[in-house]
Amino acid sequence: QVQLAESGGGTVQAGGSLRLSCVASGRTLSSFAMGWFRQVPGKEREFVAVSGNPTYYANSVTGRFTISRDNAKNTIYLQMNNLVPEDTAVYYCALSERFRTGPYIQQSAAYDYWGQGSQVTVSS
Repeated sequence: QVQLAESGGGTVQAGGSLRLSCVASGRTLSSFAMGWFRQVPGKEREFVAVSGNPTYYANSVTGRFTISRDNAKNTIYLQMNNLVPEDTAVYYCALSERFRTGPYIQQSAAYDYWGQGSQVTVSS
């Protein structure tokens, strides 16, 4: 059974930084595409970034967020810099067993397993 566990969320002022972590068990991350999504109440889950082949970022976070992996720790990270209030959301990591590349990897339906979510709040 695959389990994903996020950590690292919190509250930060605009312009600040946070790093989210996602530890996986039950799968070796190096073999799969791993993505980050975010969601605010009343809206659909939104693509943020994916570490696949290649790496993709949403336009809204390009240049500010960086996704990375530590395969030895079976962990992916999302480094978030220069945060703005619009980044406030619950952030989820996800694993895709079926897709490694292609534009569909930016769709939430491409992912098979999800973490429980980590709240990120950016105050103005």
